[in-house]
Amino acid sequence: SELHGSSTQIPQSASLLTDCPPLGLETLKIDDFQLHASSMRHYGLGPHRGRLNIQGGLYEDDMYDGGWCAGRSDPLQWFEVDARRLMKFTGVVTQGRSSSDWVSSYKVLLSNDSHSWVTLKNGSRDLIFSANREKEIPVLNLFPKPVVARYIRINPRSWYASGGICMRVEIMGCPMPDPNNYYRRRNEVTTTDNLDFRHHSYKEMRQLMKVVNEMCPKITRIYNIGKSYNGQKLYAIEISDNPGEHELGEPEFRYTAGSHGNEVLGRELLLLLMQFMCQEYLSGNTRIRRLVDETRIHLLPSINPDGYEKASEGSELSGWSLGRWSQDGLDIHHNFPDLNSVLWEAEARRWVPRKFHNHHVPIPDWYRSTNATVAVETRALVSWMEKIPFVLGGNLQGGELVVTFPFDRTRSVTALREATPTADDHVFRWLAFSYASTHRLMTDGNRRVCHTDDFTKEDGTINGALWHTAAGSMNDFSYLHTNCFELSMYVGCDKFPHETELPEEWENNRESLLVFMEQVHRGIKGVVRDVQGKGIANAIISVEGINHDIRTASDGDYWRLLNPGEYRVTVRAEGFSVSSKVCAVGYDIGASSCDFVLGRSNLSRIKEIMQKFNKQPISMRQRLRQRRLIFYIVSYNLFINVYWLLMNQIILASFLTVH
Repeated sequence: SELHGSSTQIPQSASLLTDCPPLGLETLKIDDFQLHASSMRHYGLGPHRGRLNIQGGLYEDDMYDGGWCAGRSDPLQWFEVDARRLMKFTGVVTQGRSSSDWVSSYKVLLSNDSHSWVTLKNGSRDLIFSANREKEIPVLNLFPKPVVARYIRINPRSWYASGGICMRVEIMGCPMPDPNNYYRRRNEVTTTDNLDFRHHSYKEMRQLMKVVNEMCPKITRIYNIGKSYNGQKLYAIEISDNPGEHELGEPEFRYTAGSHGNEVLGRELLLLLMQFMCQEYLSGNTRIRRLVDETRIHLLPSINPDGYEKASEGSELSGWSLGRWSQDGLDIHHNFPDLNSVLWEAEARRWVPRKFHNHHVPIPDWYRSTNATVAVETRALVSWMEKIPFVLGGNLQGGELVVTFPFDRTRSVTALREATPTADDHVFRWLAFSYASTHRLMTDGNRRVCHTDDFTKEDGTINGALWHTAAGSMNDFSYLHTNCFELSMYVGCDKFPHETELPEEWENNRESLLVFMEQVHRGIKGVVRDVQGKGIANAIISVEGINHDIRTASDGDYWRLLNPGEYRVTVRAEGFSVSSKVCAVGYDIGASSCDFVLGRSNLSRIKEIMQKFNKQPISMRQRLRQRRLIFYIVSYNLFINVYWLLMNQIILASFLTVH
């Protein structure tokens, strides 16, 4: 093939014109052995690090090794990708290193045998592409026309004067037909799902949710929980056999995505999930029908639609952080009140449990004030979480392959990372493992790590605070302020994968999404009633040995996630006597029933009788005060009487002495 041709500089917006997807440096389809370079500054800056958007370094404390850096700064350096087959190359995306190093211009060379190289031409002259002007924002250059080759090299020609030759790269290209179909068999994912595998704008997302609702009107309902900073509604879809109502004894589950607007894989996974569940329910899939009939499921695919609009061109152009925050610059996922500090301070003062509960920690007044630095999206989430008695939730994020569980903040304010377990650590670990172990890549010890952390050593899961500490996370707030156990699923190395990657990402996560939902039926459930059979709201459910309680919903029903075993459960409610019993949890999915009937306490009965006869019951404290008052009055009268008796005796003695 001819490996040259005329060209002009292609603007970044032209990325929408290319038909070829990324080759896979960012998504790790291209393995380390396919990346080569003329030289490297040291191993942590080797060619295996020259991947678009790669973060951090070879070692945990080295945060500036994200990228390939040449060992020398001269025009003879190059970065090479071996596609291992003929490809139709269409363009190159470049990015600087995570410090003050970037390449400002480069040439592109191609080869079919790695020995003879041809430079892309502009007529008779070598074509020089303008590259980066700073370290983070990626720049796409499309070729004047596609070029067929196996190897591609990038030859830096100029770079930031105060830095060196450092790059992070992605290559755009399509595989040429393979007569043996080897490449297709190795890389393609075949799926029978009739789903819409593409990225959806805000308008397209609303339309897709409407289509699902029209397909399955009996089991779906669309509603919104509030608005974004720019006024876009935060739409959710409910999937249930009786949408719109909380059914007694039926647990509530939620998936959310897109709190970071540039992490869009979770958004598309939830749109795919709602399509899949609707189609499978209609086709009679017994597993999906059971899940829908026994669970009230809520899917909120885009918490931060404003951020998504900023990053909507795709990660090949938006970089690692563009669109991450809300429109007013807040990280929604870490914008919740820091209830960890409130609880831990109460524990330090020994207020728990007599003066302060170990659950449903109240939100500080300052947080609810109108001038608090709280995103409108976060306020909407808090209101939603308080309104619906969620039992289990997962928020989908991107940029890694791992499941994190609370606590997300370390107890020590000086520790950057430190294991900080909750009282339900054993339950959280199981919940995290249920997702990670059924994901196709999270626990695969042979896969390349996304950046620097190898989470496969921990079975694809980690305590959030042990990874990196962060106050005010959605996970911690959910656990401390509501009954809901919340975890974060980082569902892919690439935050914004190309549309062609979506079928494979769906296959990677589909089983995990279903298995995790099914965990809402693990543990005990029941209804707390009075002797007349009426449900008791806000009754406290305590499990012996676990220093974290939950409360009943408005109808008196409750769900307590627990691992298999026997537990002594105690129920308390104001005005009622305390009740305890042993409840057993089996290994099979399906929560064990554990109901309670509470009788009125003696004090509450006395209060009822007193109120019936228009008399106010006297508390023990009032009785003590009355007794003290009577004692003081009697003592005072006795003192006065004794005083006057003595005075009379003194006066009489004085009189007799005088006379």
